[in-house]
Amino acid sequence: MRTLAIIFALFITGFTSNAQETAKDTTGTISVEILNVTSDNGKMVYGIYTQESFMKKPVFSKNAKIENGKSVVTFTDVPKGEYAIICFHDKNDNDKMDFETNGMPQEDYGVSNNKLNPFGPPVWNDGKFTFDGHEKVITIRL
Repeated sequence: MRTLAIIFALFITGFTSNAQETAKDTTGTISVEILNVTSDNGKMVYGIYTQESFMKKPVFSKNAKIENGKSVVTFTDVPKGEYAIICFHDKNDNDKMDFETNGMPQEDYGVSNNKLNPFGPPVWNDGKFTFDGHEKVITIRL
């Protein structure tokens, strides 16, 4: 009976310890860097999307300055999961992506994995990546 009590106590202690470790590791940071911005005018607009929110409303969003053709942003407390990132150079600082009358974008944009669809907007499967809840750095080319 005593052995059973010790095993039970060890099980409970191990379970509590593992639960605490799991709770610590459920969120992390995703840093995104753009190294080839054509000018320092305006700002970079970043959005992190899930499959359900893709090309609609990002689950996380930020704006960042551009200095010497480079822009970097860090998202904190991002839960582990599957995401895609879309960013664009808001050259005229009007908080939206501008388009020609034929639907072509007037401002440079990029997507995670750097796979742009040559025949239309970004595609979820091209931009998706798995985030393990720790730390990830993503470089996007415009």
